[in-house]
Amino acid sequence: MTPFTSDLLLILCRDLRCLAKEVGLYPDDASLWRTLPGLANSGGNVALHVAGNLRYFVGATFGATRYVRQREQEFAQREGRREEVRALLEATILDVETGLRALTPEQLAAPFPAPLMGLHPPTSRVLLHLAAHLAFHLGQVGYLRRALTGDATSGGGMAIQHLVVEG
Repeated sequence: MTPFTSDLLLILCRDLRCLAKEVGLYPDDASLWRTLPGLANSGGNVALHVAGNLRYFVGATFGATRYVRQREQEFAQREGRREEVRALLEATILDVETGLRALTPEQLAAPFPAPLMGLHPPTSRVLLHLAAHLAFHLGQVGYLRRALTGDATSGGGMAIQHLVVEG
């Protein structure tokens, strides 16, 4: 792995684990699928969306995981168990790891293998975008949980201590 992909893996895994923790902080399965007026997506939908996004754009694209994305289903689902969503996020970590470990320095410098909205940005920038996308949605899931439940407990997202790797 390059230093870039190694660092990116650290960040993505940290934030996926935090998202899984946020999902577990919802008081029950039903609350994970509730929304507030003016919001179309629940914490469950956002978690499914993040998982599908990363499993496809990192795992399947570079790690040949054969994941087939069903983006419409990510937003259509309206029920499910918190533990199933958490398990899906753990599977996402494995797919991201597979994809980033398979990524070569040449691929990293090249345009992303598939056009994105008709554009061909460099793979490194797409990967940075995916990390920012995850962080954005992690914040949404935590904020929505707090607003729905009144529970201000933090999921511990974006903890700096997770950036230090001993070894």
